Amino acid sequence: MNVTRQSLRDAMERWLIPNGAIPFRVRPLRRAKYRRCVRIDAKVPTGDVAICFFQHDDGAWHVFPPLPRHVTMRVA
Repeated sequence: MNVTRQSLRDAMERWLIPNGAIPFRVRPLRRAKYRRCVRIDAKVPTGDVAICFFQHDDGAWHVFPPLPRHVTMRVA
């Protein structure tokens, strides 16, 4: 399985600023349920846009939150 890590900048360019010319602001969400969550505010020609990005355990950033961890038992 070939998995590539996606940086926050890669995720932002993919979702918000494909041409890289739109100003944006990154704000950490301190009161969020997820500890690694940021909000991106951008001004686009059609109006203001805000998208939340969540960092997953592998370090990649996505617009969906990571799955919750469950306690598991393993036999070695």
